[in-house]
Amino acid sequence: MIEDTIKNIEARIQSSETIKEDRRRELLQLLGTLKSEVAALSQTHSEQAESIAGFAELSTREATREQQNPQLLNLSLKGLNSSVEEFERSHPHLVQIVNTISNTLSNLGI
Repeated sequence: MIEDTIKNIEARIQSSETIKEDRRRELLQLLGTLKSEVAALSQTHSEQAESIAGFAELSTREATREQQNPQLLNLSLKGLNSSVEEFERSHPHLVQIVNTISNTLSNLGI
């Protein structure tokens, strides 16, 4: 399920006309890192890993919509950030990746 979610995110990023090419490359690279981090996390915390992947997908969907709703984007990004809060000590790289993805998606609407 997590791999399918990551593939959906990747497809949305690839097909989005609202993302500039440099941002697209950056997001795809971050997504690759997120994929490996979430895969490792899913070995011990599968529900949390699914939550992170789900919020990442939702945030990507909101950030790449033609008609963005800033409130929905903000809510989805808050959910994404909240989904990794408990892992700040045990998985700092995961938290760093999610924060970078959140910032990048947030900046797409600027």
